[in-house]
Amino acid sequence: MLAESAAVEEVPVWLEVNGEPAVTWMCTPDELEELATGWLHGEGYIESLDDLIKLRPCAPDLGFWADVSPARVAAVKAEGRKRVLASGCGAVSTFLADPHAVARAPARGEPPGPDRLRALFKELFGRGERYNETGGIHAAALTNDERLLFHAEDIGRHNAVDKVIGAAVIAREPIVGRGLLVTGRISAELAFKAARAGVAYVATPSVPSTLALTIARRTGIVLVGRAVSGTPHVHRPDA
Repeated sequence: MLAESAAVEEVPVWLEVNGEPAVTWMCTPDELEELATGWLHGEGYIESLDDLIKLRPCAPDLGFWADVSPARVAAVKAEGRKRVLASGCGAVSTFLADPHAVARAPARGEPPGPDRLRALFKELFGRGERYNETGGIHAAALTNDERLLFHAEDIGRHNAVDKVIGAAVIAREPIVGRGLLVTGRISAELAFKAARAGVAYVATPSVPSTLALTIARRTGIVLVGRAVSGTPHVHRPDA
């Protein structure tokens, strides 16, 4: 008798901003308010919960209407970001600024040492209920280097990041200067989200992309690859 095949749930969830279609995620259908809030933060539509006038779920299907300041929508459009296909999200399109147009910022802080990083990732993997069930999921967490503050799993690594950032925004907890742990490759899109959020570093058991390194160097973020190894690869802004 064949064992039941494991599968991870994936559904479309849409978002409109001030009445205009903004994005449709292919995602794991939980913590959706956090997902929408984190995405709005990462794209520059909001800086805090006070900027989110209203976030209304759609009853018939999975979607949200967001109301934000028209001035913030105008500012996002004025950035003139290119529409690209995200390397980590298949055919789902996202917006990504030209990395050479990203404003420079000073270094934001240092990651903890190798032993502490391994301990934090051990906690992250220990919370991975869906990962342990299926192996087909990504996870992310915000940390103060002592413990995990917010944790999320999603079929998309960038969705997981949006969920933890959104959870922090909703809880009105500080994000600037925190650490961001992710289980997958640090891509350009993820580095850009981290820069928007103001985190000090992003760490992964995998590696960063070259474009992620470019964005991180300009925005003062430390990227840590091979973070659970005995010799993590630490990429500092001045390197």
